[in-house]
Amino acid sequence: MTDLSSLISTIGDKPLWTLEGLRTAPPVLGLALLMVLAVVLADVLYRYARVPRPCGHMLVGVLASPLVLRLLERTELDAWKPLLDLAIGVLVFELGTRIRPRWLIDNPSLALTCLLEGALAGLVVTFALNQLGANMLSSTMAGIVAMSTSPVITLAVLHEIRPRGQVTERLLMMTAVNSVMAMLALKVWHVAAASGDHDFMSTAASALWVVAGSVLLGAVCGLLLDVLGRRVNGSGAIPVLQIALITIAIMLAVQWTLSPLLALLVAGVVARTRMRHGLTVEPQLGSAGAALGVALFLCLGLLLTLDHIGSLWPWVLAIIAGRMLGKGLAVVALSRPSGLGWRQTGALIVALQPMSSLAVLLAADTFIWASQFPGADKSVLQALLAATTLMQLTGPLWTTIALKHLAPEAESQVPA
Repeated sequence: MTDLSSLISTIGDKPLWTLEGLRTAPPVLGLALLMVLAVVLADVLYRYARVPRPCGHMLVGVLASPLVLRLLERTELDAWKPLLDLAIGVLVFELGTRIRPRWLIDNPSLALTCLLEGALAGLVVTFALNQLGANMLSSTMAGIVAMSTSPVITLAVLHEIRPRGQVTERLLMMTAVNSVMAMLALKVWHVAAASGDHDFMSTAASALWVVAGSVLLGAVCGLLLDVLGRRVNGSGAIPVLQIALITIAIMLAVQWTLSPLLALLVAGVVARTRMRHGLTVEPQLGSAGAALGVALFLCLGLLLTLDHIGSLWPWVLAIIAGRMLGKGLAVVALSRPSGLGWRQTGALIVALQPMSSLAVLLAADTFIWASQFPGADKSVLQALLAATTLMQLTGPLWTTIALKHLAPEAESQVPA
């Protein structure tokens, strides 16, 4: 009988335990091995250096990426995109179940802050890049992407440190609002870039279709979860329904050129409103969702890039500093009217900093950003990728520092 270890070690042309063997291994096997390493390394870093686990997962992805060891090529991840979209969808749906839209009506200053912090961050980044020599179309594209805070990073950190308080609730609300704003603005940008003449009517019609269609799709999915949930028994039935409806919503939204992000947020809000305490949403929908979450952060690390940062660093710095300035000014200006203390204000500004590529990736067919922005200046796009890399890789640290130290809303926990 062939020894199993010798069989595994000789998959491919080279022994699997060598670097060349890992590079020639099947992508499925390579990703599985990287997931094992990511879990172990993340736990070690969390125990001994207090580094958030998502940072460890992304770090393994960076080490395996073309930046360092070239164990996996970015194009090999395209086959995994449906599963990764599901991982993102699970988190976005959970975000929808955790926000309270009624709060925006009861606190108009908070509603204005949610709108202003994203818009002002985008405007400052657009203006800064344009002043540094980038054309207006490309500067606007970068400003739009810079509007949003990463829902994926925000929820991953919240699962780990379990904070409760004003800053946490506002962070969730603002993350949802600025992500939707970025998504809608990107739809408008695509129409304007494609038409060339900036036809207002076609742009408005496209935006209206995206908003109305996405809200309707999300509402139907939320209502279906309520109706079907009342007719099934068993504690495991609701999570299965959630995953199935999330998958259906993503596929239909992409097919109908709607926004998966907005549809899933609305589905979460409607499901929570209808089912109330009858809706139990486990973090990442339990262990299967947690495994998808590890794969998601690992792949985010594989996609990170710092190419040409030596020559593009002024634009990279303008994107990072511009969005920090824009969000900071908006939050500070409306902090007192919305009922927030100065220390909480500082914590909220820091927690909003992790930049998101979600508005781009969830609606894309592949992980190649250049194909999503036809006509955009390649240098501006590369600077945006580098800025996103830096803010995503360090993002869990920003959020953890904000919620554990600046506004201590998380319980002090000794690493298990």
